[in-house]
Amino acid sequence: MKHIAWAALAVVSLASQAGAASDAATHFGAREDVRQISISPDGKRIAYIAPTGARGDAIIIATVATGELTAISSSSGNPDRLQSCHWTTDTRLVCSIYMVATDAQQRVLPFSRIFALDADGKRVVMLSARTNDRSLNYALGGGEVIDWQADRADGSVLMTHTYVPESTTGSLVASTQEGLGVDRIDTVTLKRTMVEPPRKGAEAYISDGHGIVRIMKLRGENTAGYMKNSVSVFYRTPNSRQWKPLGVVKQNDTTSIGFDPVAVDPDKNVAYGFDSVDGRTALYAVALDGSLKRELVLARPDVDIDAAISVGRQDRLVGVSFATDKRQTVYFDPDLAKLSTALSKALPGLPLVNIVDATADESKLVIFAGSDIDPGRYYLYDKATRKLAELLPVRKALAKTTLATVKPVSVSVADGTTIPAYLTLPPGSSGKGLPSIVMPHGGPDARDEWGFDWLAQFFANRGYAVLQPNFRASTGYGIAFFEKNGFQSWPIAIGDVNDSGRWLVKQGIADPAKLAIVGWSYGGYAALQSAVVDPQLFKAIVAVAPVTDLESRRQEWRDFTNFPLIDAQIGHGPNVAAGSPAQHADRFVAPVLLFHGDLDRNVSVAESRLMAARLKSAHKLVTYSEIPTLDHQLEDNAVRATMLDTMDGFLRKSLGLPATP
Repeated sequence: MKHIAWAALAVVSLASQAGAASDAATHFGAREDVRQISISPDGKRIAYIAPTGARGDAIIIATVATGELTAISSSSGNPDRLQSCHWTTDTRLVCSIYMVATDAQQRVLPFSRIFALDADGKRVVMLSARTNDRSLNYALGGGEVIDWQADRADGSVLMTHTYVPESTTGSLVASTQEGLGVDRIDTVTLKRTMVEPPRKGAEAYISDGHGIVRIMKLRGENTAGYMKNSVSVFYRTPNSRQWKPLGVVKQNDTTSIGFDPVAVDPDKNVAYGFDSVDGRTALYAVALDGSLKRELVLARPDVDIDAAISVGRQDRLVGVSFATDKRQTVYFDPDLAKLSTALSKALPGLPLVNIVDATADESKLVIFAGSDIDPGRYYLYDKATRKLAELLPVRKALAKTTLATVKPVSVSVADGTTIPAYLTLPPGSSGKGLPSIVMPHGGPDARDEWGFDWLAQFFANRGYAVLQPNFRASTGYGIAFFEKNGFQSWPIAIGDVNDSGRWLVKQGIADPAKLAIVGWSYGGYAALQSAVVDPQLFKAIVAVAPVTDLESRRQEWRDFTNFPLIDAQIGHGPNVAAGSPAQHADRFVAPVLLFHGDLDRNVSVAESRLMAARLKSAHKLVTYSEIPTLDHQLEDNAVRATMLDTMDGFLRKSLGLPATP
């Protein structure tokens, strides 16, 4: 295997940012060295986003032939954060940036914007449509590129555009257009041509990859201005501008029902999308010739087919993936299927292999490969020479650290159900009588998967066994396993989480006196609610950015158009108060450690403030760390390092363990 030697880019030292943090916390808390990567159409350059300083990011251009690296633009992370960069020509990029900010009512609002720049960092222009002082609303979203116009190769893209109406007071030229439309934008000249007029209630458009918009999704609003809980989907037959009904996707408190398209194949004239079969999500193809003939492409009896795999500048759908014990990919493209088999043989220790990007002719591919004990690395594969060259590791800081293997296990819970989980044991340990952590995932509409997890690996490095249960209410296992979601069905979800702790004890893995629970987001909620259900089980509780009161969470979203979806997710009835740990602070026995960023859009910082106040009023042991100017992910190397050391110290003290050497 060939290795491309690239010179190291000078960035601020992690150690200097982390201050007095331990080496382990500094290394595990560091953000990924490659946060996103893309190859130019001609294959001569690679663009990737790399961290700088504690929370900033930079766009790095790498010349493949020489290995030369050049930083062409950066974001500070205060609050702007680079999200992605893709090539629109061999010399020009389109990039997106994300930020959160507070408005006059102190609501935390997320903003995204898209801009273009040359590969040398020059000719920077904003592609997102601008609002002005007459605009009657915010344009939170800056648009999304839905077609890279590969057939034109002139640097133009198809991009969604949120039209915001303007006040007509004192103006004869105020715009009254409103809703989501599609524009063709020349990323060099900024010439903008309307392709799809704005439609109020439009939620998304799907192109055929050749410049033709074929599918539109309309959600619409009720009389109160809130989103409806169903999406009407429309399509066009070839060479027609008329929209025809394709179907309706209904969302309730459990799941979505109906064919939800994700891609169009213009050669086959079909839309690919997801719908359920026998209670599990499957991939279907629906003809766009007017017949709406429906074909089941792939389904599994055990798990959901949950991701579509697209390749190339036309974003052609080439396969799907799903997660059993480990994530697997099925390629419909025969050449890529053969390549996938060859890559598995070439990279035997890195079974998680994905095609990330491709040149215009797809002769060169950027490949990601990783495992549980390797955070992953990027490769460049040349089809003509059949050479695989390593480009960049994802986490250089962990290169010399021995990581822990992750084992899929089955956990039996109280009612006889078996739930899947992942067990991580400290390297070199006996696997018996260990200080142990149950670590439920966030979401709740999510699941854990086999692979590298920086939190689990940090704790294993510190000597803890870690169990990550996919409790009922996790996604990926069908409608029945999902129950009514983790908030309405919290007794089942939290019961599974607590039974996972008991399973660790029964297996002899955990010392029952040294059993803790750690969670982030919904996982933090589960950690806190576990103490309401069984106060004696866990001897220490750590919650990062947790939901703590279901009614408070409902009210956080009342001013936003998606309020009905949040309202339906939480539901109404006795489950709301009973499932709110902040209302049951008197039941807590174990000490609690809380962390929360004060610019969190996902879960308001008020949730942790309330929990900390209630626990203090009940004279319980609680420590609360509020982190200024950071959102839900706490994307800051120094903050994460300090948080990891604080967690470790708190757990050791609470569980009666010796201090970290």
